[in-house]
Amino acid sequence: MFTPSPLPPSNLNTSESVWIPVRSGTIFVEPGGGLVKSSEQPIAAPTTFLGSLDGYGVYAIDLHDTSEEGDLEPVNLRKLYGRIPDEEWVVCGRAEQIVNYDRTHVYCGRCATPTNTNAHDRGKVCPNCKHMAFPRLSPAMIVLVEREDEVLLAWGRQFPGRFFSTLAGFVEPGESLEQAVEREVMEEVGLSVSDIKYFGSQPWPFPHSLMCGFHCTYSGGEILIQEEEIVEAGWFKATDLPPCPVGGMSIAGWLIKDWLDRQKIS
Repeated sequence: MFTPSPLPPSNLNTSESVWIPVRSGTIFVEPGGGLVKSSEQPIAAPTTFLGSLDGYGVYAIDLHDTSEEGDLEPVNLRKLYGRIPDEEWVVCGRAEQIVNYDRTHVYCGRCATPTNTNAHDRGKVCPNCKHMAFPRLSPAMIVLVEREDEVLLAWGRQFPGRFFSTLAGFVEPGESLEQAVEREVMEEVGLSVSDIKYFGSQPWPFPHSLMCGFHCTYSGGEILIQEEEIVEAGWFKATDLPPCPVGGMSIAGWLIKDWLDRQKIS
């Protein structure tokens, strides 16, 4: 079990540590294996304590362009999924986000003075103007729209091939999650929805989102896609789904799988 903490706890097992070298969305692991586990820091580079995993310390290592990674294997964070346990993959996502946060908050965003780090909460504090900053987190809603025995799926322009998924979008200032669901569905496909029900959430480190999942019910309108973001959208039955995620690493796949399980297809 992983327990996050900005400082090592007093009962930490120091016989071995977990090291997560990070460089621009790439995690460096043992060749053909999993995360680096060693009693000594494997690479001379800045480190950040992330927390403890099964009693052992976990450290992110910020690999700059000139850092030597030795014999470690570089693996894109997305492609690392399934190669290591899910909990470790989530910790790697945390490492990527914290390293990026440390890099982008060296100076105060208000007066450009070098910042100090609060040891107890990871906050960056400006010693000059006292401005504070914390790791960036962008909440986003992701929703599966249902209509009787059909669901709405869309092919977004971010997918290079014909691949469908659920609708998603960032929450705007002053907006609730439910309001974001209604707005995004209307903006992206021109439909109104009701009966919005929370499904679950997922930290999504691409680059720093918190995905909040919902199911909702179609209540009116005809599909009118937002062409800047959507290539194609349509209603699909469980027996005739287009290429789409089912289960897997993302909450989009979890939403679709949950709906499929409720269809009870023989």
